[in-house]
Amino acid sequence: MPANHRYSARTAFLLLACTVLASCSSLSGMSASSANPINWVTPYKVDVIQGNFVSKEQVEQLKTGMTRDQVKATLGTPLMASLFHADRWDYVFTLKRQGVEPQSYKYTVFFKNDQLERFEGDAMPSETEFIAKLGNRRKLGEVPVLEATEEQLNKAAGKSKPAAASTAATSASVPAGAPAASYPPLESPKQ
Repeated sequence: MPANHRYSARTAFLLLACTVLASCSSLSGMSASSANPINWVTPYKVDVIQGNFVSKEQVEQLKTGMTRDQVKATLGTPLMASLFHADRWDYVFTLKRQGVEPQSYKYTVFFKNDQLERFEGDAMPSETEFIAKLGNRRKLGEVPVLEATEEQLNKAAGKSKPAAASTAATSASVPAGAPAASYPPLESPKQ
């Protein structure tokens, strides 16, 4: 190997080593997770909705003295009904979305002699507020009117006629005595 190539290879290696060492010292101020290139890419995470959503409108329908069946018809099946707390039903709802802190709601109903005695819990969102939270983050433009004018309809009808004429022309190019194309069956015959 010629001497000048050896000299340039050594110089390049020395510069590379200095660059690596300099970058290591600048990474010392960063956390270990942010320095890892694997953490630079964030994968898509699915929105997770767990539990029974209880809306503000459903809570407003609750009245003391309701039976268990009436409460179940109003709020739905409880997420947690314990053997140790037979007179207590817990409705827990959690919403986890990417880039947003998890939101958790809890509502508890208490029974005495199989009738609703009291109920308490977090301030529940209304159905419209909940739907707004689930809404897509992307804001799309205005939806165009999906109606065609007479001129557009006539123009579209005019374009469809040549297409029909071209199919007739291709069928006319096949000789009359030629056998029809035969394709093998998609499934084997049953034996």
